[in-house]
Amino acid sequence: MPIVLLAAHILAAMFWVGGMAFAYMILRPAAGALDAPARLTLWRDVFGRFLPWVGVSIVALLISGYALMFMVYGGFRAPLFVHVMQGTGILMMLIYLHLFFAPWGRLQRFVQAADWPNAGKQLAMIRKLVAINLVLGVVTVLVGSTGRYWGM
Repeated sequence: MPIVLLAAHILAAMFWVGGMAFAYMILRPAAGALDAPARLTLWRDVFGRFLPWVGVSIVALLISGYALMFMVYGGFRAPLFVHVMQGTGILMMLIYLHLFFAPWGRLQRFVQAADWPNAGKQLAMIRKLVAINLVLGVVTVLVGSTGRYWGM
């Protein structure tokens, strides 16, 4: 059973962090050449598909992470790297919730109203939050994949 939980945990993290990396490092520069209405509509559509799947990933990460923490590491007596991964992961989830319920909601409304300047401001805020979460995600993946070797 732990191998299934670990596989789910890894796949959910890969999807979330990989999706952010793709959006930030590939799609963002490519979309920059588009005029504001096309660019902002594209981002609304991209986030409209990506963000719900991130929500699914978060649920999978929480269930698999805490199940592994208790099944493999004895609960909150887990090694330091598990707690570091837990802390950075929770911070990422809080940033996601803010992004989802604040600037993302406003971006959708402004694009619907063709208010391109305000939609652009929301996209800029989302870009900053994704950049922060991408850095945290990379740190979390590195901690999770190297932490068991910290005591060596």
